[in-house]
Amino acid sequence: MNTENYEQVLLTTEELGDNVYYLIPNVRFMVDFYEGKPVGIEPPQVVELKVVDTAPNLKSATVTNTLKPATMETGLVVNVPAFIDVGEKIRVDTTEGKYLERAK
Repeated sequence: MNTENYEQVLLTTEELGDNVYYLIPNVRFMVDFYEGKPVGIEPPQVVELKVVDTAPNLKSATVTNTLKPATMETGLVVNVPAFIDVGEKIRVDTTEGKYLERAK
């Protein structure tokens, strides 16, 4: 939605590209248009996503520096520390698609 005039803007997954993985409710994207077509789509620097699937939590993983893949609510797969469990929210850097920290 255009926040200036509340006009609905439709973008295809093809136009969004990998940014589709950061598309969650109430997140603002900056979209540049040229002649009515989107030419630049910029998500926020950091988004909070919920972990929906990952390997079980390891109790001894607080000291180790091992990573495991985790699937987010949008389908994005991110390598996270071994202590992250299903249901937790994490902060993800959208420029690199990497885990930053647990969400507070």
